[in-house]
Amino acid sequence: MTNSGQTPGRAVADTGVLVAAIRAEETRRPDRLFEDPFAARLAGESGQHMLAEAIAASGDKSTLQIVVRTRFWDEALLSAVPPVTQVVILAAGLDARAYRLRWPDGTTVFELDQPAVIAAKAEALADDKPRCRRVAIGVDLTTDWTDTLRANRFDAGLPTVWLMEGLLQYLDERAVHTLFERVDAVSAPGSVLLYDIVGKVLLDSVMLTAVREQMSRNGAPWLFGTDAPEQLCEPLGWSAAVTDVAEPGNKWNRWFAPAVPLDVPGVPRGYFVTATKS
Repeated sequence: MTNSGQTPGRAVADTGVLVAAIRAEETRRPDRLFEDPFAARLAGESGQHMLAEAIAASGDKSTLQIVVRTRFWDEALLSAVPPVTQVVILAAGLDARAYRLRWPDGTTVFELDQPAVIAAKAEALADDKPRCRRVAIGVDLTTDWTDTLRANRFDAGLPTVWLMEGLLQYLDERAVHTLFERVDAVSAPGSVLLYDIVGKVLLDSVMLTAVREQMSRNGAPWLFGTDAPEQLCEPLGWSAAVTDVAEPGNKWNRWFAPAVPLDVPGVPRGYFVTATKS
């Protein structure tokens, strides 16, 4: 469990336990959007407690975005490989995609996160084999991690698929831009960048107040949101396609409000962005 006395890094890492619990709960559904047989083990009892606490504090709507994004990024990752053969998951947390997705032969998945998170996952999945070449790297993502990635046989001359899932809201604006610049610096043409982001209207809305208060109490406040998510990568030379979370959420019967066209301003929403480096 997180608490206000923890360091921000530890608190953000602990949200991975909550995400695993949400994925485990979805896996139990007969109409599940994905199957994650590792999630319950990764979540453990603490994850179940965190999930119960989160639902009690802010209802189950806050869990739906995680369910929808998991399915959305599962599909996006597998649609990008091949021809791309190396994947980097930033702040991978307790994500089990290296173990559960049907990766094409020759795929390498690099997972970057805090050393303690990497160690905890290694212990939990010690008896399991990934379905790809998996390279787990313990790093501090607030520092320049690119040299460490290269030292682990990452090839910056080859296209890469990058995934930033459930990460950007925990960073301040300067740190967000620095992260994108570092990714761009080691991305060859043809690379694909996948990220989700909370809209600024949603971040500031009353409907998110309970969630933000709970995350702040747990030491992992939400700091960043934008309703121009393509501007995080397009100035660096990437071409972005933006999707309102509500669009696939409604298609998969996991959403609570209709999708509104993206050109309608003032709508509280979250975004999925798929970008390609030309």
